[in-house]
Amino acid sequence: MNIVKANGAEIPALGFGTFRMPGPEVLQIVPKAIQHGFRHVDTAQIYGNEAEVGTAIQQSGVARNEIFLTTKVWPEKYARSSFAQSVDESLTKLKTDHVDLLLLHWPRGSSVPLEEQIEGLNAAVKAGKTRHIGISNFNTDDMRAASRLSAAPLVTNQIEYHPYIDQSKVLQTARALGQSITAYYAMADGRVPKEALLNDIASRHGKTAAQVVLRWLIQQDGVITLSKTATEARLAENIGIFDFALSDEEMAAIHALARPDGRIVNPGHLAPTWDEAA
Repeated sequence: MNIVKANGAEIPALGFGTFRMPGPEVLQIVPKAIQHGFRHVDTAQIYGNEAEVGTAIQQSGVARNEIFLTTKVWPEKYARSSFAQSVDESLTKLKTDHVDLLLLHWPRGSSVPLEEQIEGLNAAVKAGKTRHIGISNFNTDDMRAASRLSAAPLVTNQIEYHPYIDQSKVLQTARALGQSITAYYAMADGRVPKEALLNDIASRHGKTAAQVVLRWLIQQDGVITLSKTATEARLAENIGIFDFALSDEEMAAIHALARPDGRIVNPGHLAPTWDEAA
């Protein structure tokens, strides 16, 4: 497993995401994912499956301290009066005394000032409830503002990133701030396996289009990606991306798939004003 270093954190480059994964599915697949070699598990308060994620890690046979565990605080919990309590509830559900990474889930959806949100993250670090902190779905202006406000370094911005969206501005800002990017929706809601270019590149390497995109992501400096499957057979496929490399030409060809309307996740009440493509 490749490791991405960012502002003092060492994060496994390939994570297992649990978005829209119901509890029974988590209990079935996450222990198997860990047994296949995944050491980075991502959840969130709003997913409603933190308790099952915690149980799955316990049942995996791998020690908790070998798993890089991430959860996210929902905007409704950003206020000083509810932030710490929500983190405590997450830790109880996750059956652990700390997470490895605690994120603000969205930059909008709350009237709480960013300064107070960042204060909550830093308080969680000081209390030993998280080793590292970060953000999710932030644009570059918000990234810089959050970094200025935070005493503890922010280690990642988790964003939608796949071949159909140009995230070069966010990547450049993250690198300037010493942060990583964690990519979600890597399969672009099912578009990736159907893409002719990706299948052509995959055939040259004896891989699948999904493996090519996961490789394309982690081959970029400072980029982590989340993968997700409910099928055990796909676990070996998703983690089988460390035994080949894409050429510079292949990387560029995949980048060239980006289009202005490529964004998929854009909830108006939660999302910022996104950066335009470079």
